[in-house]
Amino acid sequence: MSGILYVVSTPIGNLEDITLRALRLLREVDLVAAEDTRHTRQLLNHFEINTPTLAYHEHNKLTRLDYILEKLAAGANIALVSDAGTPCLSDPGFELVQACLAQGFEVEAAPGASAALVALVLSGFAPHQFTFVAFPPRKRNELRTWLHDLKPELARRPLIVYEAPHRLLETLEVAAEMLGPDQSIAVCRELTKLHQEIRRETIAAALQHFQATPPRGEFTLVFGPTPIQTNDLISSREQALNLEQQAQARLASLKAAGQRAKAAVEQVAVETGLNRRQLYQFWLKL
Repeated sequence: MSGILYVVSTPIGNLEDITLRALRLLREVDLVAAEDTRHTRQLLNHFEINTPTLAYHEHNKLTRLDYILEKLAAGANIALVSDAGTPCLSDPGFELVQACLAQGFEVEAAPGASAALVALVLSGFAPHQFTFVAFPPRKRNELRTWLHDLKPELARRPLIVYEAPHRLLETLEVAAEMLGPDQSIAVCRELTKLHQEIRRETIAAALQHFQATPPRGEFTLVFGPTPIQTNDLISSREQALNLEQQAQARLASLKAAGQRAKAAVEQVAVETGLNRRQLYQFWLKL
């Protein structure tokens, strides 16, 4: 019987944030595949866990892939962990999960801490929808293009970005240029750690602060949704109304052609992107 790959979340700072299930799995598995074995060994030692570790990181992930798959095939259970937080989110692991699924191995997740979600709920921005894009490009021109392409997202939902301390100032400078200095932002530093800091302000204010105070620690940035201008809001409402009218006309056409409700609603949902429940209400009114 083949083994199971467990994707195990670890604390992003405060060690008390590890789950009871994660601790049990780390004790019970045959091997822990870790982004940095030295870092993970400190965590394991803290909780008196003696499970063997294997380095699995960005630079050796392809060469180690076959070895891990062989161990799973032989029946070993393996835990995949990153240095902090949930593996695969801007950390090594996606290729391993994909390979395991392709070969029919069982993959389970032990959920836990994630810097992106912690920053989102502490930002004060509406968390119902969000866009997570991990680390931005390093080259300035690529960063400009990247932010330009993401700007439409900010009209609808918060945007979450990871950034290293030595890159923070340049990222804020380009963000002020591309998104505007008055764009709202939550700069989250050293989340869940002793020196945690959450700054909720404009990009201009954040840039001024970190120009005077050199950035230290790990950063998660949450850009707040950009307020929609009145003219844009009117235009959006008109577009939405036109789309609803088109959807109702399309449903009427499908009903006249003998199409059943479920199939018609599914088809129009794909064509228009409208909510299926809303489309079903249109169908009932026909």
